[in-house]
Order: sequence, then C-alpha cells, then structure tokens
Amino acid sequence: MSSALHAPAAPQPSPALPANRPFHPALLCAAALLLTHLGTGAAFAQELPRADAVEAGFSRAGIERLDAFLNDYTSNGSLSGAVAMVLRDGAVVYEKAAGFRDIESGDLMRPDAIFRIASQTKAIVSVAVMILQDEGALLISDRVGRYLPAFARTTVAVPDGEGGGYEIVGADRAITIRDLLTHTAGIAYGNGPGGDLWREAEITGWYFAHRDEPVRATVDRLAELPFQAQPGSRFVYGYATDILGALVEEVSGLPLDEFLYRRIFEPLGMHDTHFYLPPEKRDRLATVYGHDGEGKLTRSPDGPGMNTQGQYTDGPRVSFSGGAGLLSTARDYSRFLQMMLNGGSLGDARILSPTSVELMTTNHIGDLMGRGTGFGLGFQVRLDLGEAGAPGSVGDYGWGGAYHTTYWVDPAERLVVTYFTQLRGFRPVDDHGKLRALVYGALAR
Repeated sequence: MSSALHAPAAPQPSPALPANRPFHPALLCAAALLLTHLGTGAAFAQELPRADAVEAGFSRAGIERLDAFLNDYTSNGSLSGAVAMVLRDGAVVYEKAAGFRDIESGDLMRPDAIFRIASQTKAIVSVAVMILQDEGALLISDRVGRYLPAFARTTVAVPDGEGGGYEIVGADRAITIRDLLTHTAGIAYGNGPGGDLWREAEITGWYFAHRDEPVRATVDRLAELPFQAQPGSRFVYGYATDILGALVEEVSGLPLDEFLYRRIFEPLGMHDTHFYLPPEKRDRLATVYGHDGEGKLTRSPDGPGMNTQGQYTDGPRVSFSGGAGLLSTARDYSRFLQMMLNGGSLGDARILSPTSVELMTTNHIGDLMGRGTGFGLGFQVRLDLGEAGAPGSVGDYGWGGAYHTTYWVDPAERLVVTYFTQLRGFRPVDDHGKLRALVYGALAR
C-alpha cells in the first residue's frame, strides 16, 4: 500500500463562454457559483486525508488478503494491472497499484494511472442533471421534448412474434428526464426490436470517441429511431445518459465537457478526468487487454471500437458521450464518490443538495431489476441483502464500466470503494465479487 497519492497535475484554467452561444437563464446560478469557486479554488484542491486501515476498523490480516488478491490476479493472467482504493470516514485507508500499466513496455501500474471508465460516466452526468434541478433550471418530471424537440414524439418497435419481425407504434406517453435517469425510457444500445434501423443509422454500442459530430447531432438522429420498450415499462440499458448529456448542454448553454469541468471536476479537484487526454498525460493511460482463445492476456488493437484502445488520445475529439466517454483516475473518482457519501459536498465545495443525493440513491423502479436491487437516478441500489446474495449493506449503491471497472458506496459502513482495470474480453473473471468479499471480510468493526 503506497503512503501517498501522486501529486495531481495543475488544473486547467476554466474556458471562457463561447461568444456565439445563446444565453440561458440557468447560467445565472451557474455563474454565481463559478465565481465562488474561482475565489476559493485553492481550498478545493486539498487531498483527501489518510488513515491507518487498522485504526479505521479493518483487520491487518484482511488487508494482507486484499494485497495478495490483487497481486495474484495481475500475475496469473487474469488482469494486466489494477488500482484499488478504499475510503472510510472520508479518509484513504487503502490504495494499491498492482501489475502493469502496459505489459509490452514493462511499465508498472501506478496509483495515478488514467483509465477509460465508460459507464461510470453515467453517475457524473446524472449529478449534472440534478445540479440543474437544484438550481430550478429543470425538473426531472419534465418531458425531454421540452428541451430536445426531437423527443417530442417517439416510437417503439414491437415484436410481432413471427420470425423476429416487428411493427413500429407510437409511444404511449412522452419520455421524461426521470425515465432517462432510471433507464426506463425503453432505449437500448441499438439492439433488440428495430435493431436493423439502428445499424443502418450507424448508432450502435456505447463507444462514441470515433464520431466526428457533436453528441447533440447524434442524439437528434437517435430520436428518429424506434425504441425497444414503452416508457416506464422496463429497465432497458442504453443511450439514456447520452441523451441526458445533450440535455445538459441545451439547458446550461455549455458544451458537456465545459459544464462538467466547471461544476464538478474543478471544484472537486478532479484534475485528471477528461473526455480526451491532453498530450502530456498520454503515458499515464492504462492499456486495454483482452483474452485470446486460450484465455491468455492479449493487447487490444489500436483504433476505434468497443474492443480496441479507442480514440481517446487521437481522433476527432468532438463527441462528448455522457453515457460512456470519460477517463479518470481512482483518486479523482473516489473524490466524486466521497462527495456523494458526504451528502453532496467535499471540503468547501457544495455540488448537490443533500436532498438530491438522497433522491439519487433511492430506488425509483420498483422490482424491475429484481434480485434484491433497484435503481435510483444514475446508481444501482441494494434493497435486500438476502435477495442480492453478496456482502454489503442495504442502501449501498454503485455501478461499473465496460472496461471492467467498478465502484460502490456504502453509507452504513461509511465506505467508498473504487477499482479500476482495463479488460475487454469474454473470459469470466471473478475479481469484482472477490474484491467485495475481501473488503467486507476485512472489516473488524
């Protein structure tokens, strides 16, 4: 376990508002808060405190088992490398980098390695939406079409039960912002009924970095395609949060990257969280690996696509995917999660109201997910220990990303756990379950 976090790069200056971008009333509150942030910016860059794991309630033997697990999985061919961070009571009690950032070059994994976090972007963009509600710029009960006219009327592809065919019908009701936050809008990733039309439109999968068009243009085209379920009827995982990213742009008057930087990353001191990496940080990006036919690690190819290294350093750099586009470090993402655990604040930075945090981490979808879990506004939520069947607490919440990253927050145990690796393969690896078991197994009080 390393004794200190690597010093972060200095934050980039806040970009100026584009001169040709229309004014939005929501920017009144945003501008006031931004001035407050700029006036006391130094306070936000303070690092999280550190505490001895044993004094924080973990057993020494449990910590040693956690170390051994990470060493084993990054040396036996399961993973190339990983970074794990555990916080309790707001302090870092465990941090370990194991294995390699890049096997071919022999570059060891470091705590400040940068990872593609894919769907872990969703929690951040969901917070952005709730910031706008806190300021009265929108209500999550609003129809999406009020802000994005392309969604005023949508359609659904209904299977006809004969040979995979379908018919396209009108949606029973308008999609709301809350539907998008809870993944109950009926919008998949271009698969399911009507998938042929999605493929023709070249809108499939969660990868956006190759797109040479603003995300709003993609989202407007997406709205013309048939969705996979009626609004509110099912939990359907897909482009919902990418649509929310376009909504944040429309309501705030800022590109999504600027809004997230000004309202979340800068005040929380998340210096290494980006949609596309600055050139000086490229040698910190962890390499993506998969498994070959024999189960051995193999480097994913360069270029665009879901099973490649992705174009996060080179390429168009214009599409800001609110559903799966960000890169980050374990340090940065842990700061974001600690803000959530604190009820919306970290240090002197207030990001959300405590009421909004509570709303986000409460189940909104009844039993649509099943197995003792529900879904709030951007987070999966544990409802029943026995039904869920894994260590944790009622009320813990989290999610993960397509590059095999994961995280969770446990308010009952005052825990934040962030675990980053980069794996795109189809060989089953049980490290997520083992990590959860070992973290809770190490808790002595």
